[in-house]
Amino acid sequence: MKRFNVEMAVGIFLVAGFICFAYLSVKLGDVNLFGDKTYLVKARFGSVSGLKEGAIVELAGVKIGTVSRVTLDPEKYEAVVGMDIDVAVKLQEDSIASIRTSGIIGDKYVDVSPGGLEDYIPPGGEIYETESAVNIEKLISKYIFEKK
Repeated sequence: MKRFNVEMAVGIFLVAGFICFAYLSVKLGDVNLFGDKTYLVKARFGSVSGLKEGAIVELAGVKIGTVSRVTLDPEKYEAVVGMDIDVAVKLQEDSIASIRTSGIIGDKYVDVSPGGLEDYIPPGGEIYETESAVNIEKLISKYIFEKK
């Protein structure tokens, strides 16, 4: 009888551990199991230098979404950035998307500046006004090697 109680306690402990592990995986992985609460917006940049999938999309310093994919348009040689934006946020058609850096050498993120139009970007739409990433290495090398 004692052996049965110990085995039962270990089994319950393991099941509880697996449940906790699954919960943490879903929460930390930012997995959305119950419906899609975002819509896709694209933007084209001349350079995304260091922007990665999963990067934050901000509006007025508040996270409004994440970068879902970064691809290259082989015809125009532009980077196409897909962003999953929270459905509660409506972006105006004349919004501006810029690639910024957190601090001097921090992670890259997309900063969206709101526009003034009353028309909004539909799901699957595109932000046409963009500002590419500043390449610090190019600026420093230009300053050092062109200085005479």
